[in-house]
Amino acid sequence: MPSTASAAPIPPTAEELRLMGLALAEARRASAEGEIPVGAIVVDATGAVVGTGRNAREAVPDPTAHAEVLAIRAAAAGIGDRVLDGCTLVVTLEPCAMCAATILAARIPRVVFGAWDEKAGAVGSVYDLLRDGWLPHAVPEVVAGVRADEAVELLRDFFEQRR
Repeated sequence: MPSTASAAPIPPTAEELRLMGLALAEARRASAEGEIPVGAIVVDATGAVVGTGRNAREAVPDPTAHAEVLAIRAAAAGIGDRVLDGCTLVVTLEPCAMCAATILAARIPRVVFGAWDEKAGAVGSVYDLLRDGWLPHAVPEVVAGVRADEAVELLRDFFEQRR
C-alpha cells in the first residue's frame, strides 16, 4: 500500500531484513500465547537490541499492551531515558495512532514496519501521524513493507484459526 507521503520509498537494508526477523519471532511468540501476532524490537545506534515486545493485551489485560509500546517501554527502561534518540523501532505491523504517538513521544528517529494496517494504520495508510506537519516533533524516517508477506501470513493464519 502506498504511503500518503510524497517521498519515495526507502528500500530495506540487509540489517533491517534481519531485524525484522527478530520482530517476526516475537510475533510468533504472541500468536503461541493467543495474542494477535505482532512483534516489535528497538535497536540502538550500534544495532544492539535494547527492547523487545509482543502483543499482550489479553494476558495483561491492558488495552495499551501493543508490541510497539512494550518494546519502547523496555528500551526506555534499559537505556534509562525516555528519549530514544538514535534508536530504530522495527515492528511487524504498521503502528496504530496510539503507537505512533508513543513513537513521537520517545523521539524515535526511524521506524521500520512489515505489513500495512488498512483498518487502523497511522504511519501512511489510514493516517500518517509520524509525518504530520502540524505536530511539533521531528519527522521520523519510515521504511515500510519489510518482509510484509511473512507478517501478513502470520496475521492471516492467526485469524483463520479463530473462525
